[in-house]
Amino acid sequence: MQQRTTDPKEINFKDKFSLDGKVVVISGACGLIGRAFCEAAAQWGAHIVCADIALANPEQFAAELEQRHGRKMMGFALNVAVKNEVQNLHHAVLAAFGKVDGLVCGHQNKSHLKFEPFESVSEENWDTVVEINLKGTFLLCQVIGSWMAQNGSGSIINIPSTYSVVAPNQNLYKGTSLGCPAAYSASKGGVDALSRYLASYWASRNVRVNMITPHGVWNNHEPQFEQNFAQFSPMQRLSYNHEVAGALVYLLSDASSYVTGDNMKVEGGWTVW
Repeated sequence: MQQRTTDPKEINFKDKFSLDGKVVVISGACGLIGRAFCEAAAQWGAHIVCADIALANPEQFAAELEQRHGRKMMGFALNVAVKNEVQNLHHAVLAAFGKVDGLVCGHQNKSHLKFEPFESVSEENWDTVVEINLKGTFLLCQVIGSWMAQNGSGSIINIPSTYSVVAPNQNLYKGTSLGCPAAYSASKGGVDALSRYLASYWASRNVRVNMITPHGVWNNHEPQFEQNFAQFSPMQRLSYNHEVAGALVYLLSDASSYVTGDNMKVEGGWTVW
């Protein structure tokens, strides 16, 4: 229950950003943005459940977080597109912590980050991207979000894409080996629509559902791509993974207690043009 007051002096605004004691499940935890998400939430006091594919070794990453922050963490390997594996994740979290306060669906598949012309997109690649990005988000929200709704509180953060807001500018990729597959845009558009639906559906149960849309997160990109990107971005540069993480802390914390259904775009003004 939020404090009923019109006097801001009665509010400790620093404490509103605290995640002390909160249990936060983060899928895609070992990825570029996922690692920044985990570190930021841990620095603000949360217990992190690092969920990712076995190849990423989420157990090791969780152990590193636990040693660094002196607080219980958990690593869990799974395929987010398989329901019984998502259910096993949820059971393990409840057994270890007894609750879930936050869910961050940070996993993604971009068909191995290689561009495939729409005319020749294989059904296998289409299905893989949609299964991971959209179905995986659906299953995590269904299994863990439903528990939150039953227990009357929680914050869910999904990750759509700039390309679920606007179409890719094909000129961005000229002279590079990069591109954005159609399945990625379509799947992330579904994540956006699902998030808005759930924000309305669970609002009365005190479960907030929001989104963070990053864009152009630097990962040792080809020089030509960086040059192209600078021409189309108002801020004339790529972003860094740590710049996305501040939005996560805000949306997980009580500082955003009256925010739901929002898409917080951390994209350097890309979509204002």
